[in-house]
Amino acid sequence: MSDVFFEDLRIPPPDADLGVGSGSHGAQTAAMLAALEDVIDEQRPDWVLAYGDTNSTIAGALAAVKLHVPVAHLEAGLRSFNRRMPEEHNRVLTDHAADLLMAPTAAAMTNLTREGLLERSRLVGDVMTDICFLVRDAIVRRGPQAPAGLTAGNYVVSTIHRPDNTDDPLRLARIVTALQALDNPVLLVAHPRLAARAREYDIDLAKGAIVLCEPLGYPEMVAAVLQSAGVVTDSGGLQKEAYLLESPCTTIRSETEWVETLDDGWNVLDNDLERLAELAARPKPATAVRRHYGDGDAASKVAALLAAAPPGQEATRV
Repeated sequence: MSDVFFEDLRIPPPDADLGVGSGSHGAQTAAMLAALEDVIDEQRPDWVLAYGDTNSTIAGALAAVKLHVPVAHLEAGLRSFNRRMPEEHNRVLTDHAADLLMAPTAAAMTNLTREGLLERSRLVGDVMTDICFLVRDAIVRRGPQAPAGLTAGNYVVSTIHRPDNTDDPLRLARIVTALQALDNPVLLVAHPRLAARAREYDIDLAKGAIVLCEPLGYPEMVAAVLQSAGVVTDSGGLQKEAYLLESPCTTIRSETEWVETLDDGWNVLDNDLERLAELAARPKPATAVRRHYGDGDAASKVAALLAAAPPGQEATRV
């Protein structure tokens, strides 16, 4: 799935491709750790910049720490407080290993302070907000259109991919049934894990209200959300993007890292699916979204921090 992001965001091809595919968490992390060690040892960078909370995040941080190369963690301080999530392990361990913690929100800074990490933490905003606003503005300039066969303002965008929601056949069947029963069409963007589990459990996704589609490129996803009536998801990123794009979100989880999205009902947690039909059809809240994630200039703050903080020296607050 990474290829579409390189193309859509016009990112140059990487200088090193580790060639690590899917696998168990331990096997995947170990393979990346071993491969990254060679790359870092050869390149000897001033910083290793670890982003987010994936297996590659913790692998990059560990490889750098072992080689005594300074680590900066971008998107530091997020917490779901759900230790069943592999992402929670990755983000907590990376934060405690890193030399510079760049937090996206005030809530993330509070978490880092609570864990005794304030001295090496800086509030920079969210770089995904930078990208989301750039892509949104480009789409608005050319005129957004609803996906083929759907009417603007009359459909819901949905993604389901987390192991807690996909790896139990009864749980997955219940979620799919609930989506199929919604009053508005549901554009279900099928993550590879969802598609694989549905085949394994003999669950027919393309029934009822569901309009099934392959994974979308980032601009197409932003356009789909912009024209939608709302979002139903278990994705952390899509919760935040729905908030930034002012689309009501219903999250099929019991917690969220992006607690700011819960303000004024823009995002509502419904892990039990008891209110899904009602929540998916709700109008936009009367209160406007707030600038919790910055003004779209986080990347320039990150660059300034890295340039102003040579390894071993105190970083400057921006």
